[in-house]
Amino acid sequence: MITVTSAARTKIVELLAQQGRAGLMLRAAVAGRGPGGFQYRLGFVGDEERRADDQATDAGGFTLLVDADSVPNLDGASIDYVDGPQGSGFKIDNPNPLWRDEAARAVQAVLDQDINPAVAAHGGWVTLLEVKDNVAYIQLGGGCQGCGMVDVTLKQGIEVRIREAVPAIREIIDSTDHAGGKNPYYQPAKGGRSPF
Repeated sequence: MITVTSAARTKIVELLAQQGRAGLMLRAAVAGRGPGGFQYRLGFVGDEERRADDQATDAGGFTLLVDADSVPNLDGASIDYVDGPQGSGFKIDNPNPLWRDEAARAVQAVLDQDINPAVAAHGGWVTLLEVKDNVAYIQLGGGCQGCGMVDVTLKQGIEVRIREAVPAIREIIDSTDHAGGKNPYYQPAKGGRSPF
């Protein structure tokens, strides 16, 4: 069950009224995982977008919907609205672990403590998508997406570090669309230096 603070409730009701959207519901969902934790999606939806397996809660002035896949990862979370010198916006405090699977938690720890600080120097990051059957599926972003040195970084850095720390992982698969980056490479490099 998600709770909505009074500040968030006031802002949501105000937005619905300002935009002439009375009667719409607020959908909260986990959109994925990334550096820093869960990534969330909040948006207003009409009754036609309500699903049979949505969890619906009367949040005081509007209905809050959570899709069935997001419920376990949002149980106990709270939605707040903060207004401060850095700007204003909705903030979700979530007590749930990023991963429930032990191998996924171990891989995430390697990414957070070792790999992401190294590739951040080049404007990149690595996200764990999932661990399934002892295979870690990752995605590279920022400066790592489309980088000509991605093969070196993956084979000589990321794979080595994950396998050292989490021996149960038998394979690491890069699911990144490297051709979709801002600076996509056309021929991946087969040598050179990695940020590791």
